[in-house]
Amino acid sequence: MAMSRAAGAREAAGHRVMHLEVGQPATGLPDTARQAVIGALNSPLGYTNATGLSELRERLADRHTSLGPPGARPLDRARIVVVAGASAGFSLAFLTLFEPGQRVGVIEPGYPCYRNTLIALGIEAVPIPVGPESRWAPTAQHLSEAGHLDGLVLASPSNPTGTVLSADALAEVASYCIEHGIAIVADEIYHGIIDDGIAPPMLEHAPDAIVINSFSKYFSMTGWRIGWMVVPDHLVDVVERLQQNMYICAPHVSQIAALAALDATEELEGHVARYRANRRVMLSGLGAAGIADIAPADGAFYIYAHVPQFTTDIGLSSMDLCQRWLEELGVACTPGIDFDLARGHEYIRFSYAGEAPDLDEACSAIASWTP
Repeated sequence: MAMSRAAGAREAAGHRVMHLEVGQPATGLPDTARQAVIGALNSPLGYTNATGLSELRERLADRHTSLGPPGARPLDRARIVVVAGASAGFSLAFLTLFEPGQRVGVIEPGYPCYRNTLIALGIEAVPIPVGPESRWAPTAQHLSEAGHLDGLVLASPSNPTGTVLSADALAEVASYCIEHGIAIVADEIYHGIIDDGIAPPMLEHAPDAIVINSFSKYFSMTGWRIGWMVVPDHLVDVVERLQQNMYICAPHVSQIAALAALDATEELEGHVARYRANRRVMLSGLGAAGIADIAPADGAFYIYAHVPQFTTDIGLSSMDLCQRWLEELGVACTPGIDFDLARGHEYIRFSYAGEAPDLDEACSAIASWTP
């Protein structure tokens, strides 16, 4: 957020900024969703049921079933809760599953809002560091070394690394959690944005996990604040009552847009093809700049790079480095300290959700930079 504010201030002062820091699509609302919203604006848009529009929940349940293994039992619509973005989903999941003082594992590097939300709720966020030795994925050994855990937050594809956990990796973690009574909250908001193939779903291996998803990334609807949860049968009533008290319901107009966006597959797959092309541009450009020690970047739209030649070797933190690149090159990136409190000072996250020419120009600027 600090880098985004600084980039915005620089632009407001009349300077050009190449945005590699923003974790959101540059594309707009899908056309089907835009038309649906226009058609609904003359109708009353009051509160919906706390769990969301029935048709939207039905379609989301069908989507999960269709993406699961052949012959899988259909997902019941009753398990879908529509929420005001994934952020609301995480708050509801944490309040449902955990009590103050309990210990919940968060993968580092990982999305910082897991940790911050847990802390705000009085829950202990337990860092679980992963790295290239396990392909940036947690293992049963990682969880064992963390000590007693009441819960685990797990993302695939991951922000910031883009790592997609294989079915075997998910099965190993799920088996350990089930054996040790560890509740799982699975972040699948980047499902659909994959460089090759699909991201295996957590529900295949942990049927009682709470799964959080969102229309922000694949569906290109960040500002509409709309997402959904898949909740185990025995927790649906709890989540619904919390939703009623905290949020009432997700925004009605956003639910209408989300329902229509489910029919925009051709347009959305075009976005994914662009991300794949951007990934190739970034990997090539960063390689030419001497930045080659990176996480796998299987999905999402991020590259997480180890840059000790710019940090440790010349005495800069990743925050220092990002500030200098912004001021001297007009390139905005995100420092790794946002994602990993212990090791992030040597890492930078690059987003390739933007335009390919900007990405190419930014990499060329970094390659020519002299500390």
